[in-house]
Order: sequence, then C-alpha cells, then structure tokens
Amino acid sequence: MDITLFQGFTEGTTFEKYALIAVLVVAIFGLLYAAFLTRQILRQPEGTEKMKHLSMAIRTGGNAYLRRQFRTILLIFFLLAVFIFFTGYFETEPSEHGNPDWLIGLGRAGGFLIGALFSALVGYLGMNIAMQGNVRVSHAARSSFAQALKIGYRTGTVTGMLTDGLGLLGGTILFIIFFKDAPLVLIGFGFGGTLLALFMRVGGGIYTKAADVGADLVGKVEKNIPEDDPRNAAVIADQVGDNVGDCAGMAADIFESYEVTIVSALILGILIYAVDPLQHLYWIILPLLIRAGGVLGSIISTYTVGRGEENAMEAIHRAYWLGAAITCVSSFLFAHFYCHDLRFFWVIMIGVFLAIATNYIADYYTGERHAPVKEIAKSTKTGPATTILSGFGWGFESTVMAIIAIALAILGSAIVWRSGLPGVELTEGGMPVQLLCTFYGAALCGIGLLTLTGNNIAMDTFGPVVDNANGIGEMAKLEPKTRQTLNDLDAVGNTTKAITKCIAIASAVLAAVALFAAFYAKNDLQTIDLIGWKVFVAFLIGGAIPFLFSSLTIRAVGRAAHYIINEVRYQFAHVKGVWEGKVDPDYGRVVSICTGAAQRELITPALLAILSPIAIGFLLGLEALAGFLAGVILVGQLLAVYMANTGNAWDNAKKTIEDGLYGGKGSEAHKAGVIGDTVGDPLKDTAGPALNPLIKVINLVSVLAAPLIVLEVGAPGATHTFTAVAVGIGAAAIIIIIGSVWFSRKEESFGREYEEKEAT
Repeated sequence: MDITLFQGFTEGTTFEKYALIAVLVVAIFGLLYAAFLTRQILRQPEGTEKMKHLSMAIRTGGNAYLRRQFRTILLIFFLLAVFIFFTGYFETEPSEHGNPDWLIGLGRAGGFLIGALFSALVGYLGMNIAMQGNVRVSHAARSSFAQALKIGYRTGTVTGMLTDGLGLLGGTILFIIFFKDAPLVLIGFGFGGTLLALFMRVGGGIYTKAADVGADLVGKVEKNIPEDDPRNAAVIADQVGDNVGDCAGMAADIFESYEVTIVSALILGILIYAVDPLQHLYWIILPLLIRAGGVLGSIISTYTVGRGEENAMEAIHRAYWLGAAITCVSSFLFAHFYCHDLRFFWVIMIGVFLAIATNYIADYYTGERHAPVKEIAKSTKTGPATTILSGFGWGFESTVMAIIAIALAILGSAIVWRSGLPGVELTEGGMPVQLLCTFYGAALCGIGLLTLTGNNIAMDTFGPVVDNANGIGEMAKLEPKTRQTLNDLDAVGNTTKAITKCIAIASAVLAAVALFAAFYAKNDLQTIDLIGWKVFVAFLIGGAIPFLFSSLTIRAVGRAAHYIINEVRYQFAHVKGVWEGKVDPDYGRVVSICTGAAQRELITPALLAILSPIAIGFLLGLEALAGFLAGVILVGQLLAVYMANTGNAWDNAKKTIEDGLYGGKGSEAHKAGVIGDTVGDPLKDTAGPALNPLIKVINLVSVLAAPLIVLEVGAPGATHTFTAVAVGIGAAAIIIIIGSVWFSRKEESFGREYEEKEAT
C-alpha cells in the first residue's frame, strides 16, 4: 500500500494551502507573544528580601511536586502508547486514502505522546511564570492598582497563549501530515492531552485543597489567626497548591478541551466530507482557521488590560468583549468568503454567545455583588448549617441555568443546520447527513466557545497569581493599603476562576457530545435503544461514575487534610518558638505530606476513567457503551457545575465577611463562613474541575477501544458473540477498578506513620 502524506498541499486549493501555512504562523506568533510577555513580567522588581524568600519557597515546592508527578506517570503513558498503537492498527475502517494501518497506529501513538507532552509543557511553563509573577504583583500593588492588575493578568495570559500556540500548532501539523486521515491520528493527540490533564487535575486538586483545608481549619477556626499567617506550617503548602492545582491543573485542563474540540470537529468534518458531492475541504479546514482568528483576537484583547483601570472586573470583561468581536468578524469573513455559507458563522457565534452567557451565569452565582453570595454571607450569622444549606440551594439552581444554556446552544445549532446538506439524502455510518451536520454544528459551537482560550486561561491563572500575591503580602507584612489592593484583586480572581471553570465544563459537554456523535457514526450504530436492558443498565452505571469519581477525590482531600491538621497542631504545640513567631515552622514537612498524598491518591480515579468504558464495552457491547457515555455526559456536567459554583459562592461569601461584613474576621459569622469555604474547597478545586477531563477521557477511550471491541464481540447490530478474551478483558478491568478503590480506602499511609513515630 502506498503511503500518502502531506496530501493537503496537493489536493487543496491555493487559498487552502496558504491558509494552513498562515495557521502555523499564527500559532508560532502566539508562542512568541507568550515569550514577549514573559520578558516583560520578569523585568518587574520583586520587592523586599522577605518577599523574594517566600516566592522562592513557593517555586521550590511547586516544581518538586510536578517533577515527582511526572516521574510517577511517565511509565503509564509509554505503556498506553502501545495500546494506542494497536487501536489504530486494528481500526475497523482502514484508511481509504492510501496510508497503511501500521502508519495510522504509529501516528496515533505519536500524537498521544505529543498531546501529553504539550499538555505537560503548558502546565509546567505556565505554573512557573505564575510563580514568578506573584511576587511582582505584590510589589506593584504597593504603588499602583493598575500596574498590579496588568502584571497579574499578563502573567495569566502567558499560560493562555502557550495553550493557544501549542494546541493549534500540534493539531495543524498532524493535520497537514495526515490530511484526510488526520482524524484517525488526532484522536490520539486529544487523548494524550486529556489523560495528562486528568492526572494533573486530580493530583493538583488533592494537593491544593488538602493544604488549604488544613491551613484554614487550624489557623482561622482554631487559632483565630489570618489566612496566610507565617506561623502556620501549612501556609507555604497552601500557596504551592494554588499553583499546582489552579495554574498547572487548569492550564492542562483547558488545553485538552482546546485539543478535543478541534479533534471532534475534524472527525465529524471528515465524515461529512466523505458524502459531500462537491468534496468541500472547508468541513475540515474551517475549525483550524477559526482557532487562528481566535488566537489573534486573544493577543489583541489581552494586551489592553491594565492600562490605567481601577475596576479589574470591568477591564477583564471589556477585553473579553473585544476578543469576541474580533472572533465574530474573522468568523464571518471565513464563512462568507471561504465556505460561502453563513450557517458556519452562526453556529460559531452560538458558541461565542454560550461563552458569554456562561461568563455571566458564573459571575451572578459566585460574584460578591450579586444576591446568591449576599444571601450565603447573611446565612453565616446563624451558623455553619444555614451557611451550607444556602450554598447548596444556590448551587443547585446554578446547575439548571448552566445546562439550559448548553441545551439552548445545541438546539440553536440544530436549527441552523436543520437543512443538512441541501439535496443530499445519503447516510454515513448509519447516521443521516442532516444529523451529522447538526453534531458538526455542536462541535463548531465548542470551537467558538474556546476560541478565546487565551482570555479564558488569562482569567483563570490570574486567580492563583493574585491569591499568591495576597498571601506573600500578608506574610511579608506589607502596608495596609497594599494589603487592601491585593485583597480586592484576590476577590476578582476568585470570580474569574469560577467563570473559567464553568466555561471549561461547558466545553467538555460540547466536546463530549461531538465525540459521542463520532462514536455513533464511526461504529455504524443505527439506533440506541434505551429500553434495551443492556443499554439501560449501562446508562445507569454511566450516571453513577461521576459520583464514584467525586467520592474518591473528595475523600482523598479529607484524608490528606487530616494528616496536615495533625502536623500543624503538633508544630504549634510542641515546636518551641513557632507560636510566638520567633522561629519558622517546618514548612517542608507539610509540603512533603501534600505531595505524598496527592501521588498516592491520583491513580485510582485515573484507572476508573480509563477502565470503566473498557469493561462496559467488552462485557455489554457497543450499543451499551453508547448508553454508558450518555449517562456520564449528563450527570458529569450537572455535578461539575454544581460543585464548582457552590464552592466558589461559599468562598466569596467568606471573603465579603473578611472585608468587614457581619463582624469581620474572627466573628462567629466569619467562622461559619470559613467552614462553608472548607467544605466547598474540594468541590470547586478538586472534584468539580476533574470531572471535565473525566468526561472526555471516557469518551476518547470509547472511540479508541471500539475497533478492538468489535473484533471480540461482533459488529454493532449483529448477534453478539462474546469470546473468552472479551469476558476476560472486561472482568480484568472490573477487578482492577475494585482493587484500586479498595487500595484508596486503606488507612495505612505516610500520615499514620508520622503519628506513630511522634507518639513513640
């Protein structure tokens, strides 16, 4: 069989050839912009020696954690690359474009490793610039609010442009090399980034919230000292956690969403292209062009923040609107002059409007200026119970609003594409072309939603940067005016983090819906009979998976926090001079506990995500696996939005009290607010955000494993002939899941060993 690579430069039109080169140039330009901003940030002064010392301690802890995490998962990724190769080699629909199965397998495995590498780079480099920027924000706040805002936002923008540049660069290069076979390879690229994001989200989330909960409960509630009091042994671990969880973890999370929305759009685009009588390549190339326009929009709009503003949220929103306007114009030009069909423009605009709607929904339910947070803060006057009940109520309502917005976006896409391909009644893989176009429209909604990824991640990383800056300011005992400036920026950062979490969840749903459609079409599923017992059972199990996953991650935070609380209490009680502030506590001890706990606990949730679809597919078949995916998508989205918004609302309610409401710091209302915040911490920063990559990992594993499942259980719709191999694989997957869950429940760990040694 002949090998046909780089067909895009032989079959595409002149415009399409130059357009692909332009996309590569824009991706590289995005990376150069990140380097330019990095140079600007590093030129800023770091402040006093005390501030530099604190910043260095945070950087040391963060890098030590990531190095250990990468060593822990490195072997897993290389072993999975072998599995990925065979999923490509045994693809049930071999390449029709001249490339042999072994090349598709190698390309898919290579794409998997590249996706993981790029995701790791985004997390590692983004986290490091964030840890360089925090101390500079602290120092800038001593003289100028606008300068502190500019440094903090541009620090976050570096991570955003790394995501834009590497995501677009990797996807475009793989597309150019494999062209019409690119979707077969890009599925590996998306899976690599998604799986790495899952590890970083879970591990970083456990680390950051265990430290945060431990520091708050002992420091604020038991000892009545400030959040970032340097006498608290957990305070440095808390600052490190902001970076490994909210910087590295969220950056990897958005990066994989960025990848997967491109992958899902290209897969559906190639399926439509195959039955398009006119063989239009714009079905495949348009998503890349739209993303390139988004990169330019992010570069222009993010640079406008911090130019004399005194209202941080207004400046950030204005930049987002500017980027959205640029995206609208570029999308219209591509749809009108390249595709000659404005339906492409309208579905992309639906995605942009969904991002804006998600922005305002999250702002309303988590922002300090609005009724939900005000009511939660008021409920603290009657104790922790009413605080938690109020947060639950508003969190549930926010979930309804978020899923209605997503449902309306998908409905809008369906209406725009209601005519499908005019005059074409053909089907592809059992799915009518009209329906394929509808799901392609949903994928383009996801493209539009994440077109301003540079802005989204700038907003998200801004949160932990100013949080760290605020902590450094408190530990370094900066001036009261500076502390107030930093506290104001911290409150804004908390809201921007909530907004980007909801955007990430919405993008996960749209990407999962598109991947679900690709799974449906590629495997010739004529119908999915929900009444069929196998499908219905799998649907129920799929809906339960997000709850089990959340249980594992939340309990992991609780176990790790238990050991940290004991350690902080011990140092206050038994290490002379710590309480009096005469000697520094042993910060490294708590950092070590957090690191060990996160590494021990992250494997079980990852195994659940990887193995559960394999177990369902091999034991119940592809139709049941489709039902399983539907359950995961629905419940995962609802649970993720609920946990993210509830936790952030509790957090901001606590901050309003710390600003002087209802008695301020140290009051009974404040203690109730702190308890609500600590309950919400693992929800908003561990379990909730980790559901995003969980949903996509399960969908991608299903798409990848489908060819192997067909080999063992028969084609969809046929009589299932389960072999001993199929039963063995399914049973082994279940046994491994059960074993890993049992392992996660074992009490013996570093924490108990510490207590026993100290007791003796």
